[in-house]
Amino acid sequence: MLNILYFARLKETLGRDTERIELPAGVADVAALTDWLRARGGVWSEELAASRPVRVAVNQDMARHDTPIRDGDEIAYFPPVTGG
Repeated sequence: MLNILYFARLKETLGRDTERIELPAGVADVAALTDWLRARGGVWSEELAASRPVRVAVNQDMARHDTPIRDGDEIAYFPPVTGG
């Protein structure tokens, strides 16, 4: 199982702050998971579009698109935060 967390605008738009899913077949890194989530369509494809700024952390470490993911990982999606 993956524990996926959503923060800020993602939490509001997607209507959830967390979900647990089985690691989808063929999903081995952050990019593949993001593509899988985007394939849900609607707000998922809009909010996770490549043109939208979204950061990802795997097990509380900042991740890149090629960061591997494994069963049991915690994946967090959040927009970049600016100071002010």
